[in-house]
Amino acid sequence: MRKKIVAGNWKMNHDLSETESFLGDFKKQLFPEDVSIMIAPSFTHLFHAFQSLKEHPVQVVAQNMHEEDSGAYTGEVSGKMLKSVGVSTVILGHSERRTIFGESHEVLKKKVDAALKNEMNVIFCVGESLEDRKNTNQEEVVKKQLEASIFHLDSSLMEHIIIAYEPIWAIGTGETATPEQAQEMHRFIRNTIREKYSDAIADSIQILYGGSVKPDNAKTIFSQEDVDGGLIGGASLKVESFMQIVNAASHKKE
Repeated sequence: MRKKIVAGNWKMNHDLSETESFLGDFKKQLFPEDVSIMIAPSFTHLFHAFQSLKEHPVQVVAQNMHEEDSGAYTGEVSGKMLKSVGVSTVILGHSERRTIFGESHEVLKKKVDAALKNEMNVIFCVGESLEDRKNTNQEEVVKKQLEASIFHLDSSLMEHIIIAYEPIWAIGTGETATPEQAQEMHRFIRNTIREKYSDAIADSIQILYGGSVKPDNAKTIFSQEDVDGGLIGGASLKVESFMQIVNAASHKKE
């Protein structure tokens, strides 16, 4: 059975005092053993969060990274730098990086390669726009994102990849794909990986849902056969709501 993952992507939220307050309350929680828990603070708080949580079963991950290890790239952060502060997983390809910052398939391919070269794991995001969904192009769009940025990888490297399906029309809008829509796309992604690689890789890879997951819908979404947890945005900024989602992923809480 694939272990559920609940990853909180804080985006550009929480200053240092807010981060300290969150972590102080967060460390008091009872964390279910059958759920992998991750949080992704801003770059400025990664080391602080890592130090604060290293005695707890919570992984601190990065929201992005540059494709080079060093160089004249003002304002950028490399995988080598992330590893040096205890971070071994990075989110790549988030729709906001694609749409707001113009990250192309080719740039993301280079970032994936750089992360793996630095022995990091990758949460690779895919998903369609509202226009794509209305035109029933969602499968074509997602397949292209997979093919262009990760399907060049040798099968031995796929164990370091986690996929996050995020319908762009359901991020921060209050809209959520129905459990059936989520399952349909997760099954499509798994079968696309199966066609490219193998049954073993397709059956073992974890595929997360990201798109306005909240405490009141998490359990239903996570109960779908091919949904292995969630990449959580706004609801991860408060300990109470985040832990409700974490517990919704746990079989022990049933």
